[in-house]
Amino acid sequence: MCNLYSITKGQQAIREFTRAMTDRTGNLPPLPGVYPDYAAPIVRNRPEGRELAMARWGMPSPAFALKGRKTDPGVTNVRNAQSPHWRRWLGPEHRCVVPFGSFAEHEVLPDGSRPPVWFARDEGRPLAAFAGIWTRWTSVRKLKEGETTNDLFAFLTTTPNAEVAAVHPKAMPVILTTPEEIDTWLSAGTEEALALQRPLADGALVVVARGEKQDGAPAAS
Repeated sequence: MCNLYSITKGQQAIREFTRAMTDRTGNLPPLPGVYPDYAAPIVRNRPEGRELAMARWGMPSPAFALKGRKTDPGVTNVRNAQSPHWRRWLGPEHRCVVPFGSFAEHEVLPDGSRPPVWFARDEGRPLAAFAGIWTRWTSVRKLKEGETTNDLFAFLTTTPNAEVAAVHPKAMPVILTTPEEIDTWLSAGTEEALALQRPLADGALVVVARGEKQDGAPAAS
């Protein structure tokens, strides 16, 4: 389960890669460590075109997961897209892409420690995007906040490729690497879009850091 990633490229690079027409993120700083419930940039469909905006990481949890709980911190990774809980958000109006440069999976070592291992397409951490979904939702995410209304997102996962499986054999994020794949995810029919829920090819990722809570990526550009 991917619960940590990094995005340090500048807004212009993100807009160009995702073909976003509107930018509502303000002055977006580098985010070398994005954790669950953090605000992070997403690109989504809006009536006026693609929009780069901020949202909180963690979609609404299924009802069964909330029994006896007073808060809903959200679900960061979505594996079973056929679940009725997730199907309602699979149309183009609720799809998004989540730009990133690297992501971490925690490696379980013999001593019981779980240090992060950071993956990227290459050492330069070129932009890619997770295939995600988003919604606007009212809930209590933290007791100290009370009830709030937020734009929320999560991204899909799938079986891991060889590089990720060596560290985390259960799953990896669904990664889009080209503008064409982004177009398909954001605009195609549901069946065609979900065909992208597949692992990257073996050899398509490299380990760029180990044991760091944030990715010491190259300077933003």
